[in-house]
Amino acid sequence: MLASLLLPRASDYLGDGMIALRLVRLIESHCDELTESLIAKFEASARTADLRKVPTEELRGRMREIMQHLNEWLLTKTGSDIERHYRSIGERRAAQNVALSDFCWGIILTKEHLWEFLQQQGFMRGPVEMYGELELLRLLDQFFDRALCFATEGYEQYLRSQHAQVAETTETRHLTQ
Repeated sequence: MLASLLLPRASDYLGDGMIALRLVRLIESHCDELTESLIAKFEASARTADLRKVPTEELRGRMREIMQHLNEWLLTKTGSDIERHYRSIGERRAAQNVALSDFCWGIILTKEHLWEFLQQQGFMRGPVEMYGELELLRLLDQFFDRALCFATEGYEQYLRSQHAQVAETTETRHLTQ
């Protein structure tokens, strides 16, 4: 796919990245508490009110899938992998009638939630640790920006296909009458 040609893997930039990898593993090891606190944020935010249309277990599963395997998503998944996964999620949220803006805010809140967690952990002690954290934040930013764009494309594709089906059904009715 075009995404695999245009979107390099995060590992192309990470180098040794031992500190960033340690931080990723920290997120992975706290994925349950991070998931539960993120769900609470979604429930409390007016910007993500439409995400309540998604069964809580489905949201929980999607969030855990990312956080539990963050290392893979940031370091080994290709642009095509991210595109395929998030287009599918975008189509699903459109089918569930979740407002696009609420869906986008959900992705943004997820990224911010992970940043806040890392800041609370107080890893910024010296220049090496600071560099590692900044490196990870850049990788997270890149991942979530791509996820947001691909999810939006999937959402829009679903709407286009639904509009095409409605138009086709309407045209068929007119021809048979």
